[in-house]
Amino acid sequence: MTPICDESEFIVIGAGIVGLATAWRLQQRYSDCKVTVLEAESDVAGHQSGHNSGVLHSGIYYTPGSKRAVTCRTGKAAMEAFCEEHRIAWDRCGKVIVATSPSELESLDRIADRARQNGVTFERLNSDQLREHEPNAAGVAGLFVPETGIVNYRNVCRRLAECIRNQGGQIHFESKVVAIKASHTSIEVTTKHRQVFRGSKLINCGGLQCDRIARLAGVDPEIRIVPFRGEYYELAPGRESLVNNLIYPVPNPSFPFLGVHFTRMIDGGVECGPNAVLAFSREGYNWAKVGAHDLVDTLSFRGFRKLASKHWKTGIGEMHRSLSKAAFVKALQKLMPCLTASDLVPGRSGVRAQAVSKDGELVDDFLVRQSDSAIHVLNAPSPAATASLAIAQIIVDQVEQ
Repeated sequence: MTPICDESEFIVIGAGIVGLATAWRLQQRYSDCKVTVLEAESDVAGHQSGHNSGVLHSGIYYTPGSKRAVTCRTGKAAMEAFCEEHRIAWDRCGKVIVATSPSELESLDRIADRARQNGVTFERLNSDQLREHEPNAAGVAGLFVPETGIVNYRNVCRRLAECIRNQGGQIHFESKVVAIKASHTSIEVTTKHRQVFRGSKLINCGGLQCDRIARLAGVDPEIRIVPFRGEYYELAPGRESLVNNLIYPVPNPSFPFLGVHFTRMIDGGVECGPNAVLAFSREGYNWAKVGAHDLVDTLSFRGFRKLASKHWKTGIGEMHRSLSKAAFVKALQKLMPCLTASDLVPGRSGVRAQAVSKDGELVDDFLVRQSDSAIHVLNAPSPAATASLAIAQIIVDQVEQ
């Protein structure tokens, strides 16, 4: 029998922002508890939390009453307060949402209606007012959302990790989970180094691996994580002045992702993108990274094949934009016609853990499932980083129940 190397009240899998926020909230609720965080990578924020756009979202796009809308609003306030308390740089810079043609005005009105229902402050702009905010943006109308902000979420994760350790918690890196033994009253987690951790409750915040972790725990997640890579360019040095803050599009209702936009970063520079292309690995940050197991897992999933049958034309277009800078520039020029290829230099990329249902639908809202000894976060798309402290509070409430 393998000896138990550590016993805790709570075991959290994943040192991304949702996992770390949950561990910290558990310590706040149960001051005498021991919390252990297991992370497969060598540092915090190794994947989605360290590769996102760094936006503090207002909640303007999300369906009123949805978990995304509610937790975005409460989570944003909590995140701003956390950054203030811990002296993490952030900025409430505001953004504009741009209708580039009359055909988008009806969708812009729907966004404005959602803003009202979600309690988001905004200002309706005509074309002249839009150019006052962003002189190089082209549109017939827009919305100015003053409360949208920017932050570096990797810095937030590092500070959360410090808080967890300062309160007696442990974070074990390079501790990929390979086996889970669950009962009604306890749970045992084995890592790749054959270390065994025992706890009363498991919280699965495994992100790109969350569905597999759920299966290890004996839970059918009823979804499959399909990885989509988002690739960015950056404005070349000296051209950052093309953008003042954030320039966002009116989403295309027939396309499941938002579309390319411009984002000023808190550490300097402006990101342009992302696209949304199928990744050939759950850690496929470029075309060269192919994971045979991950790719077979995606292609063999009936839900993905149904999704692909509905959106194959869009998917091909995204792949073309990934491989062609000219195509990427053309997409960005819809928002900023003066942009040229020489204004852009290659940037970073991220991989989004998108939950897809068996009937081929993208799971649009946060998805959390509970079993006797575990809570599984199975879908945490944007604005999960903004909402992380609020999501963590919901998880802690479920633990208490």
